[in-house]
Amino acid sequence: MKPHLPKDFEQNYQTHLKRLKLNGMQPKTVDAYSRAVRRAGEYFEYRIDALTEQQLTGYFSDLLESHSWSTVKHDLYGLKFYYAHVLHKPWAAPNLIKPPSAQALPDIVTVEQAGQLFAVTRVLSYRVFFYTLYSMGLRLGEGLRLRVGDIDAARGRVHIRDAKGNRDRFVPLPAATLQVLRRFWQVHRNPVLLFPNRLGGLKNAHRATTPIDRGGVQATLRKVAAECGFKKNLPRTACATATPRT
Repeated sequence: MKPHLPKDFEQNYQTHLKRLKLNGMQPKTVDAYSRAVRRAGEYFEYRIDALTEQQLTGYFSDLLESHSWSTVKHDLYGLKFYYAHVLHKPWAAPNLIKPPSAQALPDIVTVEQAGQLFAVTRVLSYRVFFYTLYSMGLRLGEGLRLRVGDIDAARGRVHIRDAKGNRDRFVPLPAATLQVLRRFWQVHRNPVLLFPNRLGGLKNAHRATTPIDRGGVQATLRKVAAECGFKKNLPRTACATATPRT
């Protein structure tokens, strides 16, 4: 059941959502920034329109006890956006948070390891999906958004839409990947989606209107990595670190 929210908070929250969309934020960013406002609202009993530096210090200190630095940063940016674009007020604590700058480099998946992952992945849609990410150096979300019309076989390239920074780009399309995708399309024959969801089974794949589930992809990748005996943590682009031999 949706909690009853004070009228002023609800109005400002809805304005916040609209401002986020009007500023061209990606859906994941809109979700993170709106969650930041809801979380702060609950913490401060929905009185967040005049927070002091002392209040913000206590709040983010408590938040860091139970959440990651990534969440803390998103909550900071979300609240700062709320103050700037909804309340039109200055942020009370400009130098409040300084996340650690050290970041470990992601583990690299070799060509041989990628081959093992593909071989162990029994579900065809996931196997082709992993191969596509790996061969073209795509992020998970970029692969999920691929459409049939994005494939430019004549020029040997793929149109990647809404990539990092909300920008489109073109990436080379290896001949081997094109052949794999063509064979895969013959299986599902969806006129729009390159990787249609599997909820309706193979016979209904051509009618699917959404791509394969992100959570299912991630869970399958973890499972096949474990079966291969890989102990490293595979990043979002773990299948996109090198070009396989053809």
